[in-house]
Amino acid sequence: MDETIGNEALHPLKSRPRGTTQHVTAGPYSPVLQVDARHLVVISGQVAVDMDGNVVGDTIEEQAAATLQNCERQLATADCGLRDVFKVNVYLADLRHWARFNASCEKVMVEPLPVRTAVRSALLPGFLVEIIRRCEGVVTWRPSN
Repeated sequence: MDETIGNEALHPLKSRPRGTTQHVTAGPYSPVLQVDARHLVVISGQVAVDMDGNVVGDTIEEQAAATLQNCERQLATADCGLRDVFKVNVYLADLRHWARFNASCEKVMVEPLPVRTAVRSALLPGFLVEIIRRCEGVVTWRPSN
């Protein structure tokens, strides 16, 4: 299932099937992925909260960055990273934050992008976004140099 875009080697355990397309208004995600999940890792919903339980950030950009960092920290405990993620559920308190949230994700996600579902949801007070991720956790994969 190894896939390349240009000269860049991508993840050997997840790939977009040939011929996959998606509409121009789509966010930073894949419409379909093939996944060889030999060891599944799932993290609980992550929000913009520090280890003392304080909400981090007032804007969607600040909260998205903090939430993504919390995701990375949790994934690392299972020897995974954002590169290994194949499915993301995003809960936004306000769908008007959609484009700004996507811009935050584009800064950290790598090809092939995970599939994603995003919905509006009532979140705990103070939170603008919550993210749940699934990845394959055989080992953290690194492209060969």
